[in-house]
Amino acid sequence: MCGIAGLIHKGKRSNVGSEMTAMLQALKHRGPDSTGFAVYGEPTEGDYIMRVKCAEREDMESGRGFTDVLAKRIEDVEAILKEHKATVKAKEEATAYALRYLITHDGDTEDMARHIEELEGVEILSLGNGLELIKDLGDATEVSDAYGLGDFQGTHGIGHTRMATESDVDIRSAHPYWAFPYNDVSVVHNGQITNYWIMRRQMEQKGHRFMSNCDSELLAVYTADNLTNNVTLEESLTRSIQEIDGVFTYLVATKDQLGMAKDTMAAKPLVLFESDDLIAMASEEVAIRAILPEEIDTTDPYDEEVRVWQA
Repeated sequence: MCGIAGLIHKGKRSNVGSEMTAMLQALKHRGPDSTGFAVYGEPTEGDYIMRVKCAEREDMESGRGFTDVLAKRIEDVEAILKEHKATVKAKEEATAYALRYLITHDGDTEDMARHIEELEGVEILSLGNGLELIKDLGDATEVSDAYGLGDFQGTHGIGHTRMATESDVDIRSAHPYWAFPYNDVSVVHNGQITNYWIMRRQMEQKGHRFMSNCDSELLAVYTADNLTNNVTLEESLTRSIQEIDGVFTYLVATKDQLGMAKDTMAAKPLVLFESDDLIAMASEEVAIRAILPEEIDTTDPYDEEVRVWQA
């Protein structure tokens, strides 16, 4: 079933970490397996934020032997950063297996990222200027508390509560998804893509990487491919309705935009609130009312509807 949510503030920053947590917690009943956030702060020119996962949570239950393996993986990640002449300005351990690096790098970031992901058990969740992507097992409050999202200030964000149906219950299969080389793109999706394997092979032939067997990851790769080739976000969303088969509603965020698209049948729900200052949307109205308890008017986007908003 799954639940998706997103919001964007026009012309101001807000506590999007707390807002997204409240929205996703209200959707807990739609997806108890995992929760994910993609939140956008204020980028600093020349700085990159890298969120990297060096293990699955279940790996940590393997005992002391795995602790040594994890330490070696982290050591290897940092050795590659050094090899690629990236300077680590700050390092945080949200959990023992999930780290946040603030780095400067003026080389080929995609080449560096691919080198890091050659390490066994290591996955870059996001590498961008404003994007921070956090996902883990548990509900929104549990994940938000573990990763310190309650005080996150930014302009916009998207999130997902997952009920696993066709892939594993692990961090790798959780949403949102990110894809390089387009740094600050993230996607959450509710539905099923029936031509996933055909399109995945097409994207892999172009050189794109996939880190999971979850069909939703295709949307991130597809969007990143389009944006890299100078297709606008609105055009990418519009094309997807014709080129991607299945039942889907999905949200895409970039460094300064938030977009949504619904397929031809519009079977997957989305409720939208829009004002002069704020746009909020979710699979159910209860999520919007978690941050806007006052009387509000909402709408349901139509089939094949595409919308894009600017931060």
